[in-house]
Amino acid sequence: MSDRTFIRHVVLFSAKDKADIGRIREGLSMLADIPHSSLFEVVENSRVDAFSGEIDVVVYAEFKDDAALQAYKADPIYQQAIDLVRPLRDKRIAADF
Repeated sequence: MSDRTFIRHVVLFSAKDKADIGRIREGLSMLADIPHSSLFEVVENSRVDAFSGEIDVVVYAEFKDDAALQAYKADPIYQQAIDLVRPLRDKRIAADF
């Protein structure tokens, strides 16, 4: 077990149309303007793992605690990003640990 005192938030996205990957990345990058994370990244999958190429974009963020994560999700920018990205994405898989 880890004695880490922060929450890692990882969200994986696949695009319905690969031509929209850039738009998905740009829409998710809006989330960087939300001030509650201590680290925030949006990157395209480098596809180094030959067995798992279905993920196109990854969001990685760190939050000091659950309250910070919940404040991030409650920010109006979060909903704006969802509204922009949801029609373009196929899969969305999230994990918090």
